[in-house]
Amino acid sequence: MAHARKLRILVAKPGLDGHDRGARIVARAFRDAGFEVIYTGCHQTPEQIASTAIQEDVDLIGLSILSGAHRYSFPRVLELLKENNAQDIAVIGGGIFPLEDIPMLKECGIRELFEPGARLSDIIDWVRENITPRKGAEESGASRL
Repeated sequence: MAHARKLRILVAKPGLDGHDRGARIVARAFRDAGFEVIYTGCHQTPEQIASTAIQEDVDLIGLSILSGAHRYSFPRVLELLKENNAQDIAVIGGGIFPLEDIPMLKECGIRELFEPGARLSDIIDWVRENITPRKGAEESGASRL
């Protein structure tokens, strides 16, 4: 009987935002929950994030932002995934953003948004309930790059 592979999650900090404590805490919580986690560190461009996600064959990208650049960087990551036939990689976001921006972000394809104070257990439960391992490049024999 084959076992499903562990979920692979990329946690990324787009833009000039250098405050990564929350992202590191969430990345550690994902790891402790049994997920495979790749953390990119701060100051990543949407191009770097999408490229890393594709190369690492992740199932989920978690974007963390405090700088206010979410209206550009979140949709841009989704656009780049689509351009590279990787739109099956789910994207969630966390951080600080105006409540009026949430509908726009969800309409462009962000699956869920977590605001400051979100419980780690709620984030992990959401991931477990909504994200499954995708058929990755290594399984299909295809390369996206």
